[in-house]
Amino acid sequence: MIFKKLKELTGHSAGIYSLAFDGDFLYSGSADGFVTRWDITLGIQDKFAIRFDNPVYSICLINDNQQLVAGLSNGDMHVFDLESRLEIKYFTQHTKAIFALSENPFKKQFYSADADGNLAIWNAETLDLLIYLPLDCGKIRRIKSSSDGTYFSLVGQDGFVRVFDTTFFNEISSFIAHKNGATSLLFHPKNDSQIITGGKDALLKIWDWKTAQLIQEIPAHNFVIYDILSVDNGDSIATCSRDKSIKIWKSEDFTFQQKIDFKFAGHRHSVNCLFELNRNMFCSGSDDKRILLWKN
Repeated sequence: MIFKKLKELTGHSAGIYSLAFDGDFLYSGSADGFVTRWDITLGIQDKFAIRFDNPVYSICLINDNQQLVAGLSNGDMHVFDLESRLEIKYFTQHTKAIFALSENPFKKQFYSADADGNLAIWNAETLDLLIYLPLDCGKIRRIKSSSDGTYFSLVGQDGFVRVFDTTFFNEISSFIAHKNGATSLLFHPKNDSQIITGGKDALLKIWDWKTAQLIQEIPAHNFVIYDILSVDNGDSIATCSRDKSIKIWKSEDFTFQQKIDFKFAGHRHSVNCLFELNRNMFCSGSDDKRILLWKN
């Protein structure tokens, strides 16, 4: 299974930090202060765009893709209704950059986290704050939920992986994963008892998070790993890095399958984020201001 470049989307004037997809349109958040919408079939920018006064570090879709949440570099968080294209909520709960946003559709929750290590848990339907947890773990870059929504996990600058239950929000597991900082994670697409992490050490690690047992360690990249994605219906894992590359791994045993870099029509600069479009396609965003669509 080899992924090949299908389309290239251009229009941002700065690096792209976050991506989201509603089944029809792709959304991108950029350091240029824009959230932009793209028609991936035509490969062009849609008329829908939101401009902010600060860089957009994270975005996510909530409530069956009816609303879009944007987290900014100054800690502001905005919620937009996509049908009316109007802002419906504006939050100043965070005072530092929001690097992580994630929805848990099973529990009707979404999560936001910032550069100071603060975590906020929100009711996605009412947009009420459920709990605010100052974790004091440094910059939180990624938050991911388990396949059934029972748990969510996050990684921080202190190198720890933390797992919480989604009923009482208790921290039920915590362990050091990457000494110099943990930057990306994913619940294993075939086994929720395992978590895949990436760090500033460029290592990819697979854990039994319930016992904090390291199962496998792979020197995956040359620099920090910024994102980890399930692709090909969970049969493969994609990772991306500051080393300008995307790599594809077999999820069963993490056998290396493919390297996508500039020589393979890939990105020219750091690859910051990945997002699955369907079982045969995913997209990547980079500091080179481009979004690339990949298909197998």
